[in-house]
Amino acid sequence: MADEPLSIGTEPSGLDATLGFEYQTMSGDGSVATFDAGSVHHQPYGIVHGGTYCALVESLASVSAAMWLQEKGLPPTVVGVNNSTDFLKSVRSGVVTGRALPIHRGRSSQLWQVDVTDADDRLLAQGRVRLQNLDNRPS
Repeated sequence: MADEPLSIGTEPSGLDATLGFEYQTMSGDGSVATFDAGSVHHQPYGIVHGGTYCALVESLASVSAAMWLQEKGLPPTVVGVNNSTDFLKSVRSGVVTGRALPIHRGRSSQLWQVDVTDADDRLLAQGRVRLQNLDNRPS
């Protein structure tokens, strides 16, 4: 329901918690999260697994999209229907930051871009997530 707060607290849960994501900012205009990359995020060659970046991209886009709906007084329920993430530079460790920005926020869908950078602000990955807005209000 639109009156209920978004079920995302300051403490990450689920996959976000497993991967160590920490939200710095959460809003309908964009969100920021970080994680401290290490061996738990590695693929067999000792660099951060691309799936970690995909998960960060998906999580930030979803949080931002849901919060935008909630800020509009609508049910904050969205589902990702496409995640396209490009991997540009590899890292083994250090703080990784994702920043979500809206590209399109519409009645039935939203499109968000997420830039993933290292501590020196070098672009590691960039993703776009299309989300479908779900309306859970009773008919």
